[in-house]
Amino acid sequence: QVQLVESGGGLVQAGDSLKLSCAASGRTFSRYFMGWFRQAPGKEREFVAAISWSGSRTYYAESVKGRFTISRDNAKNTVSLQMNSLKPEDTAVYCCAADYTMKLTTTYDYWGQGTQVTVSS
Repeated sequence: QVQLVESGGGLVQAGDSLKLSCAASGRTFSRYFMGWFRQAPGKEREFVAAISWSGSRTYYAESVKGRFTISRDNAKNTVSLQMNSLKPEDTAVYCCAADYTMKLTTTYDYWGQGTQVTVSS
């Protein structure tokens, strides 16, 4: 089992950048496929980005491709999401998630509590 804690959210203006971090407990972090998801008010949770166990492969939703970058540091048990050129429509609660298998859907086994990102126009 793994516990996930996100940080780095906040209120920014359109066009600004923000970096989210997710710290994982345990000694087997490298065995987890990691993802970032977001949920805006009144909307369903949606996939944002994911990264393979070693970090060699990354995956992005079309809406964030070219603006967001996911990375991980297995030595520090962390996964990050660098968000550039933020738009008001990026406003949401962002959660990191972990699973033993590769997934680009919301069916991950482990979830953090989330961090709020608000982008003003």
